[in-house]
Amino acid sequence: MKSPITGPKNGEYLTSLQKQTKAAKEQLKKVNQQIKELLKAPELEPQAKLLCSVPGAGLLIAAHVIACSEGFTKFACWRKFACYIGSAPFPRQSGSSIRGRTKTSPIANRKLKGLMTIGAVNMLRLDTEYRRYYQRKLKEGKPHMVILNSIRNKLLSRMFSVVRRNSPYVVLQR
Repeated sequence: MKSPITGPKNGEYLTSLQKQTKAAKEQLKKVNQQIKELLKAPELEPQAKLLCSVPGAGLLIAAHVIACSEGFTKFACWRKFACYIGSAPFPRQSGSSIRGRTKTSPIANRKLKGLMTIGAVNMLRLDTEYRRYYQRKLKEGKPHMVILNSIRNKLLSRMFSVVRRNSPYVVLQR
């Protein structure tokens, strides 16, 4: 029996996909270099370095947070920024008759919320305090997305605090 991967057409597809992957990687390098160049501006570079010191926040997340918060001048605190990106939970209730589950708002900056989710999930892969927090909350019976949202908010609060304090994030050893 012939393998579905080794046919004559499939070899062409595989070659084409490899070329596309190589081109995408080169393009990604160029975009990352452009982001680094933009963040070298005197007013942005200190904030970018501080944000990148927070575990879970990379160059792309730092650039988006700086841009969306207008250099941390648009929002007074991280909680208002969490509302802006759609990671702040809101209760669903009306008087005493309607009591629903607490949910996040669908009206949000979905791009930044997605980036923060990626940062939170990456922190779960490593043996960090976020992972221990996640496992502890799972044992308590909390849903996965509720815990992930909480980790997103922890990342946001730490990012805002390092910029407000003007000192890099320090990881405490256990």
